[in-house]
Amino acid sequence: MKTSIVILNWNGKKWMEKFLPSVIRYSQSEDVEIVVADNASTDDSIIFLTEKYPNVRLLIFEKNWGFAEGYNKALNEIKSKYTVLLNSDVEVTDNWLATLTTFMDANPDVAAVQPKILAQLNKDRFEYAGAAGGFIDQYGYPFCRGRIFSEVEQDKGQYNDAVDIFWATGACLMIRTDVYKSTGGLDGSFFAHQEEIDLCWRLKARGHRIVCLPSSTVYHVGGGTLAQESPRKTFLNFRNNLLMLYKNLPERKLKRVLRIRTLLDLIGFVQFLLCGKKENAKAILEARREFKKILPEYKSKRRENIQKTTSEDIPEMYKGLLVISFYLKGRKLFKHVIWK
Repeated sequence: MKTSIVILNWNGKKWMEKFLPSVIRYSQSEDVEIVVADNASTDDSIIFLTEKYPNVRLLIFEKNWGFAEGYNKALNEIKSKYTVLLNSDVEVTDNWLATLTTFMDANPDVAAVQPKILAQLNKDRFEYAGAAGGFIDQYGYPFCRGRIFSEVEQDKGQYNDAVDIFWATGACLMIRTDVYKSTGGLDGSFFAHQEEIDLCWRLKARGHRIVCLPSSTVYHVGGGTLAQESPRKTFLNFRNNLLMLYKNLPERKLKRVLRIRTLLDLIGFVQFLLCGKKENAKAILEARREFKKILPEYKSKRRENIQKTTSEDIPEMYKGLLVISFYLKGRKLFKHVIWK
């Protein structure tokens, strides 16, 4: 088997009913298998799959391991050359997979690739969590070609060129299976949110390329802005972002970045309060407390990352402060971000 498409499911029967047919239709090949890894769903997902799609390989877990560890456990069962991490709420299109596979075959130095991700509910606009490839600033703020903070662009073909990126979205990510495993996979302790950015940071720091290939297009239902997030999601995003910075930043940058992030997180806390989102504000404080509490557990992970780093200066990391560029200088679009 050359490619395994792995869909992690948790109570997602309604999404699979809607989108699994497109995955099957546009991915059919004797070299492709479709795998659903179920995180202990309590809806009728298992019955639905076994009755309607008996040819889909089904992995059933005894509990909800979350996004990160769920995929790690699923990939323990995968032997294919390539694995696609695909959300259950993604609609794929004709040749989406062949385009990615052909590119990976021709570029052995590329560890991972993502397609262009458009919004399934508004197909002429980019999707929040991925768009046309992910980037990050040195203080941990992620953004995309096609989306900066809450500003999501209309797709007018402006990002149709294939480019090297800092991170590829976990909504639709093709990766070499052996590289995924040798790099440690997703950090299971993140549970959910930003684990794919952390994985991609490790890949980039160890000399691998990651590419967005917009000639392949999919549509994703997910997304949203921070202002619309639940307190739980706010907690995970802030905690995991701090953990990611600690794990991956070179020593010469770590203390300065974490000091500045303390100030920026305080500003975020005040902003939530002023917007009447007290629970979200509280989640930021809880995230910072949790970060400090579990930090000793991450010393070995940081040490391993630093030891295996071959490149501290990653070109796809924005050296400025995205918050200032966006809010104070009014640079709302990706093309307005000044890299040098």
